[in-house]
Amino acid sequence: MAEAEAEFTARADAIAAEIIERTGGDIRLALPLGLGKPVTLVNALTRAVAARPDVKLSILTALTLEPPDMSSGMARRFLEPAKDRLFGAYPTLDYAEMQRAGTLPDNIEVSEFFMLAGRWIGVLSAQRHYIPANYTHAFDVLSAWKPNLMFQLLAPLDEGFSLSCNTDISSDLLRDRRAGRMDFLLVGEVNGNLPAMDGAEARVARDEVDLLLDPAPNFDLFSVVKQPVSDAAHAIGLHVARTVRDGGTLQIGIGTIGDAVANALILRQSGGLSEVARTCPFDTDGFDEDGSFETGLYGVTEMLVDGLLHLFERGIVKREVDGAAIHAGFFVDCRDFYERLRALSDAERAKIRMMPVSFTNQLYGDEPAKRAARVDARFVNSAMKATLLGGLVSDVTSGGQEVSGIGGQFNFIEQAFALDGARAILTLPATRTSKGETTSNIVWEHPHESVPRAYRDVIVTEYGIADLRGKRDEDAVAAMLRITDSRFQDALLDKAKSAGKLAKDFTIDPAWRQNTPERVKAWLAPHDLPDFPFGTDFDETEKGLLPVLAHLSNAQGSRLALAKLILSGVFAPKPEDKMRRMNLASPVGFGERLEAFALAGAIRAVSRR
Repeated sequence: MAEAEAEFTARADAIAAEIIERTGGDIRLALPLGLGKPVTLVNALTRAVAARPDVKLSILTALTLEPPDMSSGMARRFLEPAKDRLFGAYPTLDYAEMQRAGTLPDNIEVSEFFMLAGRWIGVLSAQRHYIPANYTHAFDVLSAWKPNLMFQLLAPLDEGFSLSCNTDISSDLLRDRRAGRMDFLLVGEVNGNLPAMDGAEARVARDEVDLLLDPAPNFDLFSVVKQPVSDAAHAIGLHVARTVRDGGTLQIGIGTIGDAVANALILRQSGGLSEVARTCPFDTDGFDEDGSFETGLYGVTEMLVDGLLHLFERGIVKREVDGAAIHAGFFVDCRDFYERLRALSDAERAKIRMMPVSFTNQLYGDEPAKRAARVDARFVNSAMKATLLGGLVSDVTSGGQEVSGIGGQFNFIEQAFALDGARAILTLPATRTSKGETTSNIVWEHPHESVPRAYRDVIVTEYGIADLRGKRDEDAVAAMLRITDSRFQDALLDKAKSAGKLAKDFTIDPAWRQNTPERVKAWLAPHDLPDFPFGTDFDETEKGLLPVLAHLSNAQGSRLALAKLILSGVFAPKPEDKMRRMNLASPVGFGERLEAFALAGAIRAVSRR
């Protein structure tokens, strides 16, 4: 194995040297977002340029994949022993490691237009080099930048290669190269673990690839770990399922809310949504779709996610457009998702067609056909915060730190306003708890709105649905108060009245005063909704530790709360499986004993809920 790795490294280094030679040492690298990065080649080029101060490497990319920070504390104890099982033995990208450590050489720069959520907050070079661009505009940014090199991880086909997970921008770059409008080296690395998605937009001929690493290491694909779906996320998913029309069009995103939406649609298909909806104590603002999907849905999405694949496998997403039930721009998900894509028959895989985002995210180009196909569209996306006036915050903190990026969210909102019968469904939990403090995700104002209130449409929290499109400000504000957590309604009501957006005698309906986590829990408890609707790579002990670690994390924001946990843990039972999994069954030294007591206290607190 060591000999093979050395051979791969030597061949990758040789390709890097040839790239430097053929570009003249001024390299502008168009690097695919997410899974499409050929890591072996990227690292070889990074090494080569770092050793050559006379050479310059500028990288334009997005979504650099990394496992969570596990450098210290409980995160290290929990994640490090299971890193490869949870995230895959995905190799580290050297430029990311250098950038995070502040050791990236002056002759290498990296700019991203979408970041792995939360991972680059406080990293100054990443924040300064971030490019705010809607997904469909990223190609224009790339074109104006004039790349002279494009990298791509490729899946082998019988003839040629598949772009697989990243047709998103790569397809359009190659289209312009074939037409003579762009001139760059195409350098690929083959990975047999990539699902080989076929179709004209995903195919690359062998003679189009200028330099190729094949055979290659076939490194593990990055796996996105399934997180437990909370009561709030389940409630949001159930509300969203009532907005979706049979025969319509669907886009959903990754994460627990996406899983919750897909699970709710599967529940609806089996007839189970009616009973859950009948007992719902929250207002869904006139949305009451129900019943099975006889015609089925058509999926058009920038990101092919596991939830959408489950809907396809269960015959819910089945309405075909030009022979495909799903058109998607890119994917990155869990290991089970990749395995199921690889296991599809040729006929099934042909119904999932990878396309550029210039197709999925906008109506330009064959607009009449797209309008005919995208009937009754429901574009479901997540937000971080919403203002009481209906503005949305999806990518940036109040201090201007980029959390992720706008991606294609605004593209789909624009489509929702352009298409007959379409709606943009923006979801968010009503509150957020961090370091022991719970705050409202519905706020009066935010200095950096991702989507302005002129595009307000449908906003969903666990407390119901607010249909804001075309509404007067006073009606929109009232609707937002109706889906706000009751702990924060009065302060927001005062803000709205002070701004003159509500009459001085306006009062909150008593029914809205019951927007509490306890009421959500009481509604959902009889329906036994699963924590992991589509499975997870966490084992049983780890699943039991997740709420414990969340409780402990929240307590760490308060010295008093943490001290209470430690004191409780001194006398609490210490379950052997959990303590051993965290390597705290036999703590050594004062620091480890405190950690063990804190963990035991959190286990006791969670068990008493």
